[in-house]
Amino acid sequence: MSNTAIATPTRVYRDYGQPLWRRLLVNRESAIIALLVIVIVVASLSVRNFDNPITITYLLLDVAPILLIALPMTLIIITGEIDLSVASVVGLSSVLLGTLHQAGLPIPAAAVIAIIAGALGGALNGFLVTVVGLPSLAVTIGTLALYRGLAVGLLGTTAVTDFNEFWTTLAKSKIPGTPIPSITIPFLILLAIFAIVLHFTPFGRGVFAIGLSSEAATFSGVNVNRTKFILFVVAGAVSAFAGIYYTLRFGSARGDNATGLELQVIAAVLLGGVSIFGGRGALHGVVAGVLLIGVLGSALRLANVTSDVINIITGVLLVLSVVSTSFLVWLHKQRSKPRRTPRVDTGTPLA
Repeated sequence: MSNTAIATPTRVYRDYGQPLWRRLLVNRESAIIALLVIVIVVASLSVRNFDNPITITYLLLDVAPILLIALPMTLIIITGEIDLSVASVVGLSSVLLGTLHQAGLPIPAAAVIAIIAGALGGALNGFLVTVVGLPSLAVTIGTLALYRGLAVGLLGTTAVTDFNEFWTTLAKSKIPGTPIPSITIPFLILLAIFAIVLHFTPFGRGVFAIGLSSEAATFSGVNVNRTKFILFVVAGAVSAFAGIYYTLRFGSARGDNATGLELQVIAAVLLGGVSIFGGRGALHGVVAGVLLIGVLGSALRLANVTSDVINIITGVLLVLSVVSTSFLVWLHKQRSKPRRTPRVDTGTPLA
């Protein structure tokens, strides 16, 4: 075996020797939140109708599926894995909801079956990654095509649209007296659950430990495979729930629903400060990242900017977020290097 060390991505641990205020305010998450506030203020002052309550409602309705799926995706990426099949699970759950309802099943029962199917899809991803030992990137590219193929195969080019008006109205309803959609309530409940689990439980500490070093996490008593398996199952179930909302909001179950949504989710998660190498991230930064992309897109559309330009701007933001992470790693390494003390020549000859 060669003695040459294998190069691995550099992980940067949080410096807990710094003052609390500095750790809370001087970080990627706070920078994204500040940028979000700036964009909202500028858009409100310069873009016509941006601060209209209707704009706020549709903005939150549009980003709701991304916000939901970003929660489990954050934990998966922190472990150093990835799940590209989430949008296909959205499409598959949409088709299952539509076909089961069309066959006479009530919406709640069809929704439960769709969520179970999503969890089983996540379980297949988890099994192939943790038991078979395949890389998650390759596995979820494969299941992305598999689940999308099943969805399109079940309905073909047709769509199910005969949903009860009660459910479609509920999906688009607002909290009374506010422009905030009702879907925000289950999202906030899930956000609280994921935040507590990630930041305040041994399971969450294990998630961070796995991302920093799977071997070290194993020696620390973390069941690496079980943790990853659970996260993939949860991602499948939450994606299916997002698919149910997506279907009822638009009143249409189609096999191609939410195509490409996984890229928006991953872009928002990385923009929110989660390291693509694993081991670092926070949910408040991810939520700010999702809202930043949503607010920017909404403001640009109101300003009559084309979708191609919006995609370019979003891509530039994502590239800058990744580059800034690498720059911060380099800066941390430069600051960590010991300073060389200059030699003082006393003029005294050596004996």
